[in-house]
Amino acid sequence: MNEKVVLAYSGGLDTTAIIPWLKETYGYDVICCCIDCGQGEELDGLEERAKLSGATKLYIEDITDEFCDDYIIPCVQAGAVYEHKYLLGTSMARPGIAKKLVEVARKENAVAICHGATGKGNDQIRFELGIKALAPDIKVIAPWRDDRWGMDSREAEIEYCHAHGIDLPFGTDQSYSRDRNLWHISHEGLELEDPSLAPNYDHMLVLGVTPEKAPDEPEEVSITFEKGVPKSVNGVEMKTSDIIRELNRLGGKHGIGIVDIVENRVVGMKSRGVYETPGGTILMEAHDQLEELVLDRDTMEVKKNLGSKLAQVVYEGKWFTPLREALSAFVTSTQEYVTGEVKFRLYKGNIIKAGTTSPYSLYSETLASFTTGDMYDHHDAEGFITLFGLPLQVRAMKINELENKNNK
Repeated sequence: MNEKVVLAYSGGLDTTAIIPWLKETYGYDVICCCIDCGQGEELDGLEERAKLSGATKLYIEDITDEFCDDYIIPCVQAGAVYEHKYLLGTSMARPGIAKKLVEVARKENAVAICHGATGKGNDQIRFELGIKALAPDIKVIAPWRDDRWGMDSREAEIEYCHAHGIDLPFGTDQSYSRDRNLWHISHEGLELEDPSLAPNYDHMLVLGVTPEKAPDEPEEVSITFEKGVPKSVNGVEMKTSDIIRELNRLGGKHGIGIVDIVENRVVGMKSRGVYETPGGTILMEAHDQLEELVLDRDTMEVKKNLGSKLAQVVYEGKWFTPLREALSAFVTSTQEYVTGEVKFRLYKGNIIKAGTTSPYSLYSETLASFTTGDMYDHHDAEGFITLFGLPLQVRAMKINELENKNNK
């Protein structure tokens, strides 16, 4: 029997061409593994395509709920946003995919795992760090970094497939390079490769519309949370994955969550992409609004810094590391009282506050009002300001003293 390799399989041209290449180059039996993170109709017809391409077996593994509960929610709770804009849609999915690839490889007694990520992107790092952390003994194959690959265009891949008896409906038409899952869809390529050009949104958008094309009437939405986990939308309790689906529908309708960003890749280059994250943008904003009421000032300050650090860690593919676990443990501890309801209106790309409530709210109307109450006397501020400003006052006095001495 031949040794086995598990291929991270999407059904696209790249991973289809990789199947005969692996058999020809390594002599492996190819076990295709497609990981469903909520990409929907993209999975249609994969089994037939994999078998026609020479695969021995195809696994389609649905990890959508695991993706939501174990990867998305910890990042939402952390407020993890890379470079202030990117909500980590692709980054969060990769460790879950790597974990499942390792599980299938163990089940099949495979000696290697193969992915189709290019040598210029972040995904090669994310997949391979995940595999190294979970299965250091399994070989990783990256065809795009292999000198024996020899294909540098869609035309070359199509020609290779035809030469190996694979005649599938792949065209040479250039389109965006996309990655889709339940949380988002990303777009790269075409006019986006030139930062001076505006995105062709009419040609590009999949999950929604631009704010200009959104309805002229706002829509009221409410979300409830328990310990930082979303529980319902508009009074209807749902599991997390269904909440994200519903928020995607609402956000897409109202032009929410479209981001055009030039980001700094791990491999050292800048890349431009457009991300659609309608439901995720709403969920992150709602969670932030609830935390405004519940978290104290010092915790919020530290959490904001560590949330940015967690975003970087996840972006760099370091999910299965002691640092990520420690950061997540801190975040989890901050969510104990993040319970309540957030109301807002969606209107032409905007999320407009409409009231937030929590039984654990630290907001005191008595303290916040301009009326003097029992807990706060306006005169108390005088002593506080004296002590709080003492370093500034001492410094200024010392500078004045030296200046006066030098001027004599």
